[in-house]
Amino acid sequence: MIRSAAEEEVIKMKIAVTSQGKDLNSQVDPRFGRAAYVIVVDSDTNDFQVIDNGENVNAMKGAGIQAASNVVNSGAKVLLTGFCGPNAFKALQAGKVAVSNDASGTVREAVRSYLDGKLPHADNANVEGHW
Repeated sequence: MIRSAAEEEVIKMKIAVTSQGKDLNSQVDPRFGRAAYVIVVDSDTNDFQVIDNGENVNAMKGAGIQAASNVVNSGAKVLLTGFCGPNAFKALQAGKVAVSNDASGTVREAVRSYLDGKLPHADNANVEGHW
């Protein structure tokens, strides 16, 4: 199969997904800043790393910004999540990470949906802060 340069770029990237567990069969956590984990998947190989977001789960404030910093530092180019607040959204944009909201199912299913073009990039946050 011959792919265009744009398709190759989409296929070979790191994709961060908020998760309730530590593997690709875990359910997507709809909360970004307060998700239990963020799984960063290599879209070419399906290898992944787990970012423990436990320190942010019960944070009084700043959870989204700290989680965004972790995603940016992971090298991910896109974040798949359910809901992303305005401060986290701005931090991710500043770090050149696109956000796709409304992800659901397992981490594996969310990545497949994104690669299939079913999870477009968001233009704005989709919840108020401290969700």
